[in-house]
Amino acid sequence: MLTQFLPQKGLLLLRRWQLGNSPLLQPNKDYAEMRKISQDVGMLSKNKAAATPAPAKACEQKAPVPPPAGMLSNTKTDFGPLTDCDRIFQNLYGRLDWRLKGACARGDWYRTADLLEMGPQWIMDEVKRSGLRGRGGSGYYAGSKWEQLQKVESKDKILILNCAEGEPGTCKDREILRHEPHKIIEGCLLAGFAMGCEKCIIYVRNRFYNEACNLQFALAEAYRYGLIGCNSCDTGIKFEIHVQRGDRYLTGEETALVNCLMGKLARPRKRPPYLHEKGYFDHPSTVINTESLAVVPTILRRGAKWFTSLGRNMNFGTKLFNISGHVLHPCTVEEEMSMPLRDIIEMHAGGVCGGWNNLLAVWPGGLSTPLLGRAAAEEVLMDYDALEAKGSELGTGGIIVVCNDCDPLLVMQHTIEFYMKQTCKQCTPCRDGAIWLPEIFKNFTRGESVPHMMDFIEVISKTMTGTTICALSDSQANVARGLIQHFAPYIEERILEYINDDGSS
Repeated sequence: MLTQFLPQKGLLLLRRWQLGNSPLLQPNKDYAEMRKISQDVGMLSKNKAAATPAPAKACEQKAPVPPPAGMLSNTKTDFGPLTDCDRIFQNLYGRLDWRLKGACARGDWYRTADLLEMGPQWIMDEVKRSGLRGRGGSGYYAGSKWEQLQKVESKDKILILNCAEGEPGTCKDREILRHEPHKIIEGCLLAGFAMGCEKCIIYVRNRFYNEACNLQFALAEAYRYGLIGCNSCDTGIKFEIHVQRGDRYLTGEETALVNCLMGKLARPRKRPPYLHEKGYFDHPSTVINTESLAVVPTILRRGAKWFTSLGRNMNFGTKLFNISGHVLHPCTVEEEMSMPLRDIIEMHAGGVCGGWNNLLAVWPGGLSTPLLGRAAAEEVLMDYDALEAKGSELGTGGIIVVCNDCDPLLVMQHTIEFYMKQTCKQCTPCRDGAIWLPEIFKNFTRGESVPHMMDFIEVISKTMTGTTICALSDSQANVARGLIQHFAPYIEERILEYINDDGSS
């Protein structure tokens, strides 16, 4: 299987690697000499590659989606900390009543009927003016995505809410389900009405038992008091909400989620047809992240101008950040978009264990986003565009901190092994990459490798990028590249330790 990934250089090194089922580097061979041989093999392969035209990519990356028409802008340059009056999730830590009475006291369901009577186009225009971007990782403009379903002429449109949240380092949607369920229900009603949907399905992860119970209780309250149902908020609007359970990492991908809801294998499918054309049981559908939907009622009440006053231009609003790893106080916190990463970690999580100078690397948006080193993490702003400029992504906002006190190669191994269990094995590059990457990283951890095995990672990553149905393969490739980029010196050091230890025995 690996042979399809590797050029001549890879095959030559692999054959030598497999001789005698032992490491290529033997104690009686000089490390510098072996590295020179490996480099010579690499130069031969590069010269051959330069003479051979590169094959065309299997799929080209899509151009960035332009902002929706009418989106507001700002010229703000100072960001955070967020004031209490601007917080959307006022019961994030569950210190107040999460039921209907407590939710109404915090402003939920306030004059919702008036918002509905403004009409679906007004709601759509306000969301587009606010510049709301998807909080689930894509950063796609919500108004543009909703408009695709709104334009479809059908009476059976389905709104699907994704509460799967299987990304390591992320637990923001879980807190909303547990402590702010009425924000979700009200957001579903407003967004569904704007897109012309009469039915909503909320997909909740099986492991979120208490959260699902709270959501079901809140749904029962909403039905009892006429907030949703055949006559939602006494407006004559029919809107039904159902909860369905499931548990697989891949259901974070929208087509895999829809397949799971229909009782099929939770595997992504090719597009087109897109979900707004043929989705849940062939009905036009759209899948929205929990946080993206939960902020909609507040945006409509306070206005797009208020929302765009927070954060950097084209990166508006607030964001839930989950801070974990080697910090003093792991937590989930709502902060203004574009706040510096270092300020978020030190202000809310107590800082890095051992001080900021002890920082090794950071995942800024969950495990699937490329790593940032200490220099980049010290100055980067936490928004879509700033992180993209640094070669990473905002993702879900799950900040995972790694300090110098741990074994970085063990971190590498555990990180890449996560994807081995999650691939659906539908696409060959993703399936084979999930087999070989953990094996290569395990050898790095033990030191039973050669420096130019790191070149294999780049070769495999290129083959895995942009050649599969969903983005899981790309995530594996990005993580592997980031690990090699930041931890290459540790790999070479471990190889030398293995040679010296084996030679002295």
